[in-house]
Amino acid sequence: MARKSLPLTGNFPAFCVLSLILLLFAPRPIVSRHDYHDALRKSILFFEGQRSGKLPPDQRMRWRHDSALQDGSTAGVDLTGGYYDAGDNVKFGFPMAFTTTLLSWSVIDFGKNMGTELKHAVKAVNWGTDYLLKVTAEPDVVYVQVGDAYSDHNCWERPEDMDTLRTVYKIDGDHPGSDVAGEIAAALAAASIVFRSRDPAYSRLLLNRAVMVFEFADRHRGAYSNSLRSAVCPFYCDVNGYQDELLWAAAWLHKASRRRDYREYIVKNEVVLRAGDTINEFGWDNKHAGINVLISKEVLMGKADYFESFKQNADGFICSLLPGISHPQVQYSPGGLIFKAGGSNMQHVTSLSFLLLAYSNYLSHANKVVPCGEMTASSAVLKHLAQHQVDYILGDNPLGMSYMVGYGARYPQRIHHRGSSLPSVLAHPAHIDCKEGSRYYLSPNPNPNLLVGAVVGGPNVSDAFPDSRPYFQESEPTTYINAPLVGLLSYFSAHP
Repeated sequence: MARKSLPLTGNFPAFCVLSLILLLFAPRPIVSRHDYHDALRKSILFFEGQRSGKLPPDQRMRWRHDSALQDGSTAGVDLTGGYYDAGDNVKFGFPMAFTTTLLSWSVIDFGKNMGTELKHAVKAVNWGTDYLLKVTAEPDVVYVQVGDAYSDHNCWERPEDMDTLRTVYKIDGDHPGSDVAGEIAAALAAASIVFRSRDPAYSRLLLNRAVMVFEFADRHRGAYSNSLRSAVCPFYCDVNGYQDELLWAAAWLHKASRRRDYREYIVKNEVVLRAGDTINEFGWDNKHAGINVLISKEVLMGKADYFESFKQNADGFICSLLPGISHPQVQYSPGGLIFKAGGSNMQHVTSLSFLLLAYSNYLSHANKVVPCGEMTASSAVLKHLAQHQVDYILGDNPLGMSYMVGYGARYPQRIHHRGSSLPSVLAHPAHIDCKEGSRYYLSPNPNPNLLVGAVVGGPNVSDAFPDSRPYFQESEPTTYINAPLVGLLSYFSAHP
Protein backbone atom coordinates (compact mmCIF):
# COMPACT_ATOMS: atom_id res chain seq x y z
CA MET A 1 0.00 0.00 0.00
CA ALA A 2 1.30 3.47 -0.88
CA ARG A 3 2.22 5.60 2.07
CA LYS A 4 -0.06 8.57 2.70
CA SER A 5 1.57 11.89 3.49
CA LEU A 6 0.72 13.73 6.69
CA PRO A 7 -1.23 15.94 7.81
CA LEU A 8 -1.99 14.04 10.95
CA THR A 9 -5.21 13.99 12.88
CA GLY A 10 -6.34 12.76 16.27
CA ASN A 11 -6.65 14.59 19.56
CA PHE A 12 -4.13 17.26 18.55
CA PRO A 13 -5.76 20.73 18.67
CA ALA A 14 -7.41 21.65 15.41
CA PHE A 15 -5.50 24.88 14.92
CA CYS A 16 -2.20 23.02 15.26
CA VAL A 17 -3.26 20.39 12.72
CA LEU A 18 -4.22 23.28 10.48
CA SER A 19 -0.79 24.84 10.89
CA LEU A 20 0.80 21.58 9.76
CA ILE A 21 -1.49 21.50 6.72
CA LEU A 22 -0.65 25.13 5.94
CA LEU A 23 3.04 24.32 6.11
CA LEU A 24 2.65 21.44 3.70
CA PHE A 25 0.45 23.18 1.17
CA ALA A 26 0.96 26.96 1.50
CA PRO A 27 2.74 28.49 -1.51
CA ARG A 28 5.29 30.26 0.72
CA PRO A 29 6.64 29.77 4.25
CA ILE A 30 4.88 31.42 7.18
CA VAL A 31 7.26 33.97 8.68
CA SER A 32 7.39 34.03 12.49
CA ARG A 33 7.08 37.36 14.28
CA HIS A 34 9.70 36.38 16.85
CA ASP A 35 13.20 37.81 17.08
CA TYR A 36 15.00 34.49 17.31
CA HIS A 37 18.43 36.10 17.31
CA ASP A 38 17.54 38.19 20.37
CA ALA A 39 16.19 35.06 22.07
CA LEU A 40 19.39 33.20 21.10
CA ARG A 41 21.57 35.92 22.61
CA LYS A 42 19.59 35.77 25.84
CA SER A 43 19.50 31.97 26.00
CA ILE A 44 23.32 31.90 25.95
CA LEU A 45 23.64 34.82 28.38
CA PHE A 46 21.66 32.76 30.90
CA PHE A 47 24.64 30.43 31.37
CA GLU A 48 26.69 33.32 32.77
CA GLY A 49 24.10 33.62 35.53
CA GLN A 50 24.68 29.96 36.42
CA ARG A 51 28.46 30.17 36.67
CA SER A 52 30.19 29.01 39.81
CA GLY A 53 33.72 29.96 40.83
CA LYS A 54 35.88 32.95 39.95
CA LEU A 55 34.06 35.00 37.33
CA PRO A 56 36.06 36.29 34.35
CA PRO A 57 36.58 39.98 33.49
CA ASP A 58 34.20 39.70 30.51
CA GLN A 59 31.30 38.48 32.70
CA ARG A 60 28.16 40.19 31.31
CA MET A 61 25.64 39.14 33.99
CA ARG A 62 26.92 41.82 36.34
CA TRP A 63 24.75 41.14 39.38
CA ARG A 64 26.52 37.80 39.84
CA HIS A 65 29.84 37.65 41.72
CA ASP A 66 32.48 35.04 42.64
CA SER A 67 31.19 32.05 44.59
CA ALA A 68 32.23 28.66 45.96
CA LEU A 69 35.93 29.46 45.71
CA GLN A 70 36.89 26.67 48.13
CA ASP A 71 35.07 23.87 46.32
CA GLY A 72 37.07 20.64 46.51
CA SER A 73 39.33 21.81 49.34
CA THR A 74 37.91 19.26 51.78
CA ALA A 75 39.11 16.54 49.38
CA GLY A 76 42.41 18.24 48.62
CA VAL A 77 41.50 19.07 45.01
CA ASP A 78 40.47 22.17 43.07
CA LEU A 79 36.85 21.77 42.00
CA THR A 80 36.03 25.43 41.50
CA GLY A 81 34.08 26.49 38.44
CA GLY A 82 31.33 24.76 36.49
CA TYR A 83 27.64 25.51 36.60
CA TYR A 84 24.87 25.48 39.17
CA ASP A 85 22.26 23.33 37.48
CA ALA A 86 19.14 25.28 38.39
CA GLY A 87 17.91 27.62 41.12
CA ASP A 88 20.01 26.10 43.91
CA ASN A 89 23.73 26.14 44.66
CA VAL A 90 24.74 22.49 44.25
CA LYS A 91 27.00 21.40 41.40
CA PHE A 92 25.50 18.16 40.10
CA GLY A 93 27.85 16.51 37.61
CA PHE A 94 25.27 14.45 35.72
CA PRO A 95 23.05 17.28 34.43
CA MET A 96 26.08 19.56 34.02
CA ALA A 97 27.73 17.07 31.69
CA PHE A 98 24.51 16.61 29.69
CA THR A 99 24.22 20.40 29.41
CA THR A 100 27.77 20.55 28.04
CA THR A 101 27.06 17.76 25.54
CA LEU A 102 23.93 19.51 24.23
CA LEU A 103 25.63 22.89 24.06
CA SER A 104 28.38 21.24 22.03
CA TRP A 105 25.88 19.51 19.73
CA SER A 106 24.15 22.87 19.26
CA VAL A 107 27.44 24.43 18.13
CA ILE A 108 28.38 21.44 15.95
CA ASP A 109 25.07 21.33 14.05
CA PHE A 110 23.95 24.94 14.22
CA GLY A 111 27.04 27.04 14.94
CA LYS A 112 27.05 28.34 11.38
CA ASN A 113 23.69 29.97 12.11
CA MET A 114 24.77 31.69 15.35
CA GLY A 115 26.46 34.74 13.83
CA THR A 116 27.84 37.06 16.50
CA GLU A 117 26.65 34.74 19.27
CA LEU A 118 28.91 31.85 18.26
CA LYS A 119 31.81 33.09 20.37
CA HIS A 120 29.56 33.27 23.43
CA ALA A 121 28.19 29.77 22.81
CA VAL A 122 31.74 28.41 22.58
CA LYS A 123 32.60 30.15 25.87
CA ALA A 124 29.57 28.48 27.47
CA VAL A 125 30.89 25.09 26.33
CA ASN A 126 34.37 26.01 27.55
CA TRP A 127 33.13 26.93 31.03
CA GLY A 128 31.66 23.43 31.29
CA THR A 129 34.64 21.53 29.88
CA ASP A 130 37.22 23.31 32.03
CA TYR A 131 35.33 22.02 35.06
CA LEU A 132 34.87 18.51 33.63
CA LEU A 133 38.62 18.31 33.08
CA LYS A 134 39.13 19.12 36.77
CA VAL A 135 36.75 16.42 38.00
CA THR A 136 38.42 13.76 35.83
CA ALA A 137 42.07 14.66 36.46
CA GLU A 138 42.75 11.57 38.62
CA PRO A 139 42.78 8.17 36.86
CA ASP A 140 39.80 5.96 37.78
CA VAL A 141 38.24 8.70 39.91
CA VAL A 142 35.49 11.12 38.90
CA TYR A 143 34.19 13.83 41.21
CA VAL A 144 30.48 13.93 40.45
CA GLN A 145 28.97 16.43 42.90
CA VAL A 146 29.95 19.34 45.12
CA GLY A 147 27.48 20.38 47.81
CA ASP A 148 25.12 18.53 50.10
CA ALA A 149 21.72 18.87 48.46
CA TYR A 150 19.72 18.53 51.68
CA SER A 151 21.79 21.20 53.42
CA ASP A 152 21.58 23.45 50.38
CA HIS A 153 17.85 23.02 49.85
CA ASN A 154 17.24 23.84 53.52
CA CYS A 155 18.50 27.39 52.87
CA TRP A 156 17.56 30.23 50.58
CA GLU A 157 20.79 32.11 50.09
CA ARG A 158 22.89 33.63 47.33
CA PRO A 159 25.73 31.53 45.93
CA GLU A 160 28.04 34.38 46.97
CA ASP A 161 26.98 33.86 50.62
CA MET A 162 26.96 30.09 50.72
CA ASP A 163 27.78 28.59 54.10
CA THR A 164 26.12 25.22 53.58
CA LEU A 165 28.08 21.97 53.37
CA ARG A 166 30.24 21.74 50.23
CA THR A 167 30.67 17.99 50.55
CA VAL A 168 32.57 16.37 47.67
CA TYR A 169 31.21 13.13 46.18
CA LYS A 170 33.15 10.85 43.87
CA ILE A 171 32.94 7.55 42.02
CA ASP A 172 35.82 5.12 41.63
CA GLY A 173 36.53 1.48 40.89
CA ASP A 174 34.83 0.31 44.08
CA HIS A 175 31.91 2.75 43.75
CA PRO A 176 31.04 2.82 40.04
CA GLY A 177 29.00 5.38 38.15
CA SER A 178 28.97 4.46 34.48
CA ASP A 179 26.05 6.81 33.85
CA VAL A 180 27.65 10.05 35.01
CA ALA A 181 31.12 9.02 33.80
CA GLY A 182 29.65 8.04 30.43
CA GLU A 183 27.91 11.39 30.12
CA ILE A 184 31.11 13.23 31.02
CA ALA A 185 32.97 11.23 28.37
CA ALA A 186 30.27 12.15 25.83
CA ALA A 187 30.53 15.84 26.79
CA LEU A 188 34.31 15.88 26.47
CA ALA A 189 34.21 14.07 23.12
CA ALA A 190 31.49 16.35 21.71
CA ALA A 191 33.34 19.44 22.91
CA SER A 192 36.56 18.19 21.30
CA ILE A 193 34.77 18.61 17.95
CA VAL A 194 33.79 22.18 18.88
CA PHE A 195 37.44 23.08 19.59
CA ARG A 196 39.05 21.01 16.82
CA SER A 197 39.82 23.99 14.60
CA ARG A 198 39.56 26.69 17.29
CA ASP A 199 42.14 25.26 19.71
CA PRO A 200 43.65 21.97 18.46
CA ALA A 201 45.71 21.34 21.61
CA TYR A 202 42.68 21.81 23.88
CA SER A 203 40.61 19.62 21.54
CA ARG A 204 43.16 16.80 21.81
CA LEU A 205 43.18 17.14 25.60
CA LEU A 206 39.39 16.83 25.68
CA LEU A 207 39.34 13.81 23.39
CA ASN A 208 42.12 12.00 25.22
CA ARG A 209 40.35 12.59 28.53
CA ALA A 210 37.07 11.38 27.03
CA VAL A 211 38.76 8.14 25.99
CA MET A 212 40.15 7.64 29.49
CA VAL A 213 36.85 8.39 31.26
CA PHE A 214 34.87 6.16 28.91
CA GLU A 215 37.28 3.28 29.49
CA PHE A 216 36.80 3.73 33.25
CA ALA A 217 33.00 3.89 32.88
CA ASP A 218 32.91 0.73 30.77
CA ARG A 219 35.34 -1.23 32.91
CA HIS A 220 33.62 -0.44 36.23
CA ARG A 221 29.96 -0.78 35.36
CA GLY A 222 27.20 0.37 37.67
CA ALA A 223 24.81 3.24 38.37
CA TYR A 224 26.08 6.15 40.42
CA SER A 225 22.77 6.35 42.25
CA ASN A 226 23.53 2.91 43.71
CA SER A 227 26.98 4.04 44.86
CA LEU A 228 25.87 7.48 46.10
CA ARG A 229 22.14 7.06 46.67
CA SER A 230 21.80 9.29 49.73
CA ALA A 231 23.58 12.16 47.99
CA VAL A 232 22.13 12.10 44.47
CA CYS A 233 18.61 10.72 45.02
CA PRO A 234 15.94 11.91 44.57
CA PHE A 235 17.58 14.93 42.90
CA TYR A 236 19.38 13.37 39.92
CA CYS A 237 18.81 9.71 40.63
CA ASP A 238 19.47 7.53 37.59
CA VAL A 239 16.11 5.86 36.99
CA ASN A 240 16.89 4.75 33.47
CA GLY A 241 20.11 2.80 34.09
CA TYR A 242 23.68 3.40 32.98
CA GLN A 243 23.58 1.40 29.74
CA ASP A 244 22.43 4.26 27.52
CA GLU A 245 25.25 6.53 28.69
CA LEU A 246 27.85 3.95 27.63
CA LEU A 247 26.39 3.82 24.11
CA TRP A 248 25.96 7.60 24.06
CA ALA A 249 29.62 8.10 24.99
CA ALA A 250 30.74 5.57 22.39
CA ALA A 251 28.66 7.34 19.74
CA TRP A 252 30.27 10.69 20.49
CA LEU A 253 33.74 9.15 20.68
CA HIS A 254 33.15 7.56 17.29
CA LYS A 255 32.03 10.90 15.86
CA ALA A 256 35.00 12.70 17.38
CA SER A 257 37.74 10.15 16.68
CA ARG A 258 36.46 8.04 13.75
CA ARG A 259 38.13 5.06 15.39
CA ARG A 260 36.85 1.68 14.27
CA ASP A 261 36.84 0.20 17.76
CA TYR A 262 34.06 2.61 18.80
CA ARG A 263 32.02 1.63 15.77
CA GLU A 264 32.50 -2.02 16.68
CA TYR A 265 31.60 -1.30 20.30
CA ILE A 266 28.33 0.32 19.20
CA VAL A 267 27.37 -2.54 16.88
CA LYS A 268 28.36 -5.20 19.40
CA ASN A 269 26.52 -3.56 22.30
CA GLU A 270 23.42 -2.25 20.54
CA VAL A 271 21.15 -4.95 21.93
CA VAL A 272 23.01 -5.51 25.21
CA LEU A 273 22.84 -1.81 26.07
CA ARG A 274 19.24 -1.50 24.81
CA ALA A 275 19.55 1.14 22.10
CA GLY A 276 15.89 0.85 21.21
CA ASP A 277 14.45 1.42 24.69
CA THR A 278 12.11 4.21 25.80
CA ILE A 279 12.12 5.96 22.47
CA ASN A 280 9.83 8.88 23.36
CA GLU A 281 12.15 10.53 25.88
CA PHE A 282 15.46 12.37 25.82
CA GLY A 283 17.17 14.22 28.66
CA TRP A 284 19.85 14.11 31.32
CA ASP A 285 18.72 10.61 32.42
CA ASN A 286 17.69 8.99 29.15
CA LYS A 287 19.90 9.15 26.06
CA HIS A 288 18.33 6.45 23.85
CA ALA A 289 16.60 8.79 21.39
CA GLY A 290 19.71 10.97 21.17
CA ILE A 291 21.90 7.96 20.43
CA ASN A 292 19.66 6.86 17.57
CA VAL A 293 19.33 10.32 16.01
CA LEU A 294 23.07 11.02 16.31
CA ILE A 295 24.10 7.73 14.74
CA SER A 296 21.40 7.92 12.06
CA LYS A 297 23.08 10.90 10.44
CA GLU A 298 25.76 8.58 9.10
CA VAL A 299 23.16 6.16 7.76
CA LEU A 300 21.25 8.97 6.03
CA MET A 301 24.48 10.25 4.50
CA GLY A 302 24.98 6.78 2.98
CA LYS A 303 28.14 6.10 4.97
CA ALA A 304 27.16 3.46 7.52
CA ASP A 305 24.73 0.72 6.52
CA TYR A 306 25.86 -1.27 9.57
CA PHE A 307 23.98 1.31 11.71
CA GLU A 308 20.68 0.88 9.83
CA SER A 309 18.84 -0.42 12.92
CA PHE A 310 19.63 2.85 14.71
CA LYS A 311 17.87 4.75 11.93
CA GLN A 312 14.86 2.48 12.34
CA ASN A 313 14.88 3.30 16.06
CA ALA A 314 15.15 7.02 15.26
CA ASP A 315 12.22 6.81 12.85
CA GLY A 316 10.17 5.12 15.57
CA PHE A 317 11.12 7.85 18.01
CA ILE A 318 10.02 10.58 15.59
CA CYS A 319 6.69 8.86 14.97
CA SER A 320 6.14 8.60 18.75
CA LEU A 321 6.17 12.42 18.97
CA LEU A 322 3.95 13.34 16.06
CA PRO A 323 0.54 14.74 16.95
CA GLY A 324 -2.30 12.39 16.18
CA ILE A 325 -0.18 9.24 16.35
CA SER A 326 2.07 10.07 19.30
CA HIS A 327 2.90 7.63 22.08
CA PRO A 328 0.49 7.74 25.08
CA GLN A 329 3.31 9.17 27.22
CA VAL A 330 3.56 12.18 24.91
CA GLN A 331 0.64 14.56 25.29
CA TYR A 332 -0.08 17.96 23.79
CA SER A 333 -1.62 20.80 25.77
CA PRO A 334 -4.63 22.64 24.30
CA GLY A 335 -2.15 25.30 23.17
CA GLY A 336 -0.02 22.72 21.37
CA LEU A 337 2.89 22.28 23.81
CA ILE A 338 4.53 18.87 24.11
CA PHE A 339 3.81 17.60 27.61
CA LYS A 340 5.25 14.69 29.56
CA ALA A 341 4.28 13.85 33.13
CA GLY A 342 6.71 14.89 35.86
CA GLY A 343 8.45 18.11 36.79
CA SER A 344 10.07 20.77 34.65
CA ASN A 345 8.27 19.95 31.43
CA MET A 346 10.26 22.42 29.33
CA GLN A 347 13.28 20.10 29.60
CA HIS A 348 11.31 17.64 27.47
CA VAL A 349 10.05 20.33 25.11
CA THR A 350 13.48 21.70 24.25
CA SER A 351 15.34 18.36 24.13
CA LEU A 352 12.72 16.58 22.02
CA SER A 353 12.37 19.60 19.72
CA PHE A 354 16.15 19.68 19.27
CA LEU A 355 16.09 16.07 18.06
CA LEU A 356 13.15 16.81 15.76
CA LEU A 357 15.11 19.66 14.18
CA ALA A 358 18.42 17.79 13.98
CA TYR A 359 16.74 14.78 12.38
CA SER A 360 14.79 17.04 10.04
CA ASN A 361 18.07 18.48 8.76
CA TYR A 362 19.60 15.05 8.29
CA LEU A 363 16.52 13.89 6.38
CA SER A 364 16.51 17.02 4.25
CA HIS A 365 20.14 16.57 3.17
CA ALA A 366 19.45 12.94 2.31
CA ASN A 367 16.10 13.73 0.65
CA LYS A 368 14.33 11.18 2.86
CA VAL A 369 11.10 11.04 4.87
CA VAL A 370 10.09 9.22 8.05
CA PRO A 371 7.79 6.20 7.58
CA CYS A 372 5.07 6.12 10.25
CA GLY A 373 2.84 3.16 9.49
CA GLU A 374 0.83 3.99 6.40
CA MET A 375 1.89 7.62 6.50
CA THR A 376 5.13 9.50 6.04
CA ALA A 377 6.41 12.62 7.75
CA SER A 378 8.55 15.01 5.76
CA SER A 379 11.51 17.02 6.99
CA ALA A 380 9.30 20.14 6.76
CA VAL A 381 6.70 18.66 9.15
CA LEU A 382 9.36 17.88 11.78
CA LYS A 383 10.83 21.35 11.42
CA HIS A 384 7.47 23.02 11.79
CA LEU A 385 6.61 21.00 14.89
CA ALA A 386 9.94 22.04 16.46
CA GLN A 387 9.33 25.67 15.51
CA HIS A 388 5.85 25.57 17.00
CA GLN A 389 7.36 24.47 20.33
CA VAL A 390 9.93 27.29 20.22
CA ASP A 391 7.26 29.86 19.37
CA TYR A 392 5.12 28.61 22.26
CA ILE A 393 8.06 29.17 24.64
CA LEU A 394 8.54 32.68 23.26
CA GLY A 395 4.92 33.72 23.70
CA ASP A 396 2.62 32.05 21.16
CA ASN A 397 0.49 30.38 23.82
CA PRO A 398 -2.91 30.84 25.49
CA LEU A 399 -1.47 33.12 28.19
CA GLY A 400 0.48 35.23 25.71
CA MET A 401 3.47 34.81 28.02
CA SER A 402 7.09 34.25 27.10
CA TYR A 403 8.62 31.56 29.29
CA MET A 404 12.08 33.06 28.72
CA VAL A 405 12.99 35.69 31.30
CA GLY A 406 13.73 39.02 29.65
CA TYR A 407 12.23 38.13 26.28
CA GLY A 408 8.97 39.71 25.16
CA ALA A 409 6.58 42.03 26.96
CA ARG A 410 5.40 39.49 29.54
CA TYR A 411 7.53 36.79 31.18
CA PRO A 412 7.93 35.09 34.60
CA GLN A 413 8.78 37.57 37.37
CA ARG A 414 9.11 35.28 40.40
CA ILE A 415 11.31 32.46 39.24
CA HIS A 416 12.50 29.80 41.69
CA HIS A 417 16.14 30.91 41.74
CA ARG A 418 18.12 32.00 44.77
CA GLY A 419 20.51 34.45 43.15
CA SER A 420 17.78 36.10 41.09
CA SER A 421 15.29 36.41 43.96
CA LEU A 422 17.67 37.77 46.63
CA PRO A 423 19.21 41.26 46.51
CA SER A 424 22.55 41.25 44.73
CA VAL A 425 25.83 41.75 46.55
CA LEU A 426 25.99 45.23 45.01
CA ALA A 427 22.57 46.16 46.40
CA HIS A 428 23.01 44.38 49.74
CA PRO A 429 26.71 43.84 50.59
CA ALA A 430 25.98 42.29 54.00
CA HIS A 431 25.73 38.52 54.34
CA ILE A 432 22.21 37.07 54.08
CA ASP A 433 21.91 34.04 56.34
CA CYS A 434 20.39 30.66 55.48
CA LYS A 435 16.93 31.32 56.93
CA GLU A 436 17.05 35.08 56.47
CA GLY A 437 16.49 34.49 52.78
CA SER A 438 13.10 32.87 53.42
CA ARG A 439 11.29 36.21 53.39
CA TYR A 440 12.52 36.82 49.85
CA TYR A 441 11.45 33.32 48.84
CA LEU A 442 7.92 33.90 50.15
CA SER A 443 7.65 37.49 48.94
CA PRO A 444 5.01 38.27 46.29
CA ASN A 445 7.37 40.85 44.78
CA PRO A 446 9.16 40.26 41.46
CA ASN A 447 12.76 39.05 41.61
CA PRO A 448 15.18 41.99 41.90
CA ASN A 449 17.80 40.49 39.54
CA LEU A 450 16.83 39.56 36.00
CA LEU A 451 18.24 36.15 35.05
CA VAL A 452 18.05 37.05 31.38
CA GLY A 453 17.47 34.11 29.06
CA ALA A 454 16.36 31.66 31.75
CA VAL A 455 13.58 29.35 30.54
CA VAL A 456 11.45 28.06 33.40
CA GLY A 457 9.85 24.63 33.86
CA GLY A 458 6.74 26.01 32.19
CA PRO A 459 2.97 25.61 32.27
CA ASN A 460 0.99 22.51 33.12
CA VAL A 461 -0.87 20.31 30.65
CA SER A 462 -3.74 22.82 30.65
CA ASP A 463 -1.42 25.72 29.69
CA ALA A 464 -1.81 27.26 33.18
CA PHE A 465 1.22 28.82 34.86
CA PRO A 466 1.59 30.01 38.48
CA ASP A 467 4.23 32.73 38.48
CA SER A 468 5.34 31.82 42.00
CA ARG A 469 8.65 30.68 43.51
CA PRO A 470 7.20 27.86 45.64
CA TYR A 471 5.87 26.18 42.47
CA PHE A 472 9.39 25.10 41.57
CA GLN A 473 8.38 22.52 38.95
CA GLU A 474 6.89 25.33 36.88
CA SER A 475 9.03 28.31 37.90
CA GLU A 476 12.59 26.94 38.15
CA PRO A 477 15.01 27.33 35.24
CA THR A 478 17.71 24.75 34.47
CA THR A 479 20.81 24.62 32.29
CA TYR A 480 19.53 21.52 30.52
CA ILE A 481 16.35 23.32 29.42
CA ASN A 482 18.43 26.03 27.76
CA ALA A 483 21.24 23.96 26.22
CA PRO A 484 19.18 22.35 23.40
CA LEU A 485 17.21 25.58 22.96
CA VAL A 486 20.47 27.28 21.92
CA GLY A 487 20.61 25.03 18.87
CA LEU A 488 16.94 25.53 18.02
CA LEU A 489 17.13 29.30 18.25
CA SER A 490 20.33 29.33 16.20
CA TYR A 491 18.63 27.54 13.32
CA PHE A 492 15.44 29.59 13.39
CA SER A 493 17.34 32.86 13.67
CA ALA A 494 18.77 32.04 10.22
CA HIS A 495 15.63 30.31 8.84
CA PRO A 496 12.67 32.17 10.35
